[in-house]
Amino acid sequence: MSKVLLTGIGGFIGSHVLEHIMLTTDWNVVGIASWKHKGTPERVEEVMRPEWKDRLEIITHDLISPIPERTKARIGQVDYIINVASESHVDRSITDPVPFIQNNVNLALNMLEFAREVKPKVFIQISTDEVYGVAPEGVNHKEWATMLPSNPYSASKACQEAIAISYWRTYGVPVVITNTMNNFGEMQDSEKYIAKVIKCITEDKVVPVHGTAEHIGSRYYLHARNHADAVLFIIKNIKPEVYSEDNLYPSRYNVVGDIELNNLEVAQRIAQFMGKELKYELTDFHGTRPGHDRRYALDGNKLKEAGWTPPLGFDESLQKYIDWTLMHPLWL
Repeated sequence: MSKVLLTGIGGFIGSHVLEHIMLTTDWNVVGIASWKHKGTPERVEEVMRPEWKDRLEIITHDLISPIPERTKARIGQVDYIINVASESHVDRSITDPVPFIQNNVNLALNMLEFAREVKPKVFIQISTDEVYGVAPEGVNHKEWATMLPSNPYSASKACQEAIAISYWRTYGVPVVITNTMNNFGEMQDSEKYIAKVIKCITEDKVVPVHGTAEHIGSRYYLHARNHADAVLFIIKNIKPEVYSEDNLYPSRYNVVGDIELNNLEVAQRIAQFMGKELKYELTDFHGTRPGHDRRYALDGNKLKEAGWTPPLGFDESLQKYIDWTLMHPLWL
């Protein structure tokens, strides 16, 4: 039976990865969380089932510090490491960049040091589309496009990638980098756009839509369960690249949603699915505030050609998320 070490288990994406592993594999999971950032035990409680309890062990540790020897012994040997943990909100990274960047850099470094020691079969480093910076209209960044981060959050994720690549090259850590678009789904913090729109509509408030009438910001949105499915597909089906003089790049895959929508189109869809009127105002947030980009976009053909297709389309995912959230309003 395989064993996976999953960081950020109490976070939004981490909890979806946990549930997907439990539902679709017989793996044992060791989860690490600090409970000091955005991770909450309620997310783990929400996804767990009684019959899974013997397959899960949760360890409380803040990965900004190295993993202690006794904790290493408790974790034991692992087959796979999925490094999800990171601070992820652009606004907070701009407001207070130093601890934000230090957290993300240190946790990646400490996890890679642990991987260098235990030698897993695969080390998945979860990253973001934002490392590439703004995507001009008509351009979807492919794997290994030039990194040009716009804000402290995306810079910290680019740093994580650079450290991971160096450990792949120098120490042979079997790194696979995944870059994903904006994730959404059940249990997401209401600081994120789709959750914020649902909250505003529920409370009959005006939704701030970033952009101008001529140029509204856009994203590809991906349900977190689709993201989790892609990660497991990679682990099960794709052998990590090994460094050689003829092979200078580790494995990297973009994980992309199936449709691009601008911010107003997303808000309109949410209001439609909720059966409510949308009250909104355009605000040129991306154009007037440094560090914010109007458009991010990735090319997902590489993973598609490897055989992965998302289990749920955007509209089905969004309706499912809205229905769940309206039945669990405390998450707003």
